[in-house]
Amino acid sequence: MKEFVMRVTATEAKNRFGSLCAQAKREPVFVEKAGHLDTVILSVELYQALRSSVGKADLAARKKAFEADFGEWLANQNARVDTLGIPGADLRPW
Repeated sequence: MKEFVMRVTATEAKNRFGSLCAQAKREPVFVEKAGHLDTVILSVELYQALRSSVGKADLAARKKAFEADFGEWLANQNARVDTLGIPGADLRPW
């Protein structure tokens, strides 16, 4: 099955904005300016899904980089706590 892609000119988008917003709830609408793709109109649901997936990928990449940079230090700190306990633990009320 072929994917239908809605493409309009910037002038057409200006003149039909309301109907294109309705169309964007079903599929992205691509707006051309001077013969080149310039803008995409998306439903808020699709936009939020895209933001969420980018955020998760970015978070996973940052976590991986953090673990690569500080993994050894974290392992040493955890081993130290396992051996010596938490400093000041005897002063805690629980």
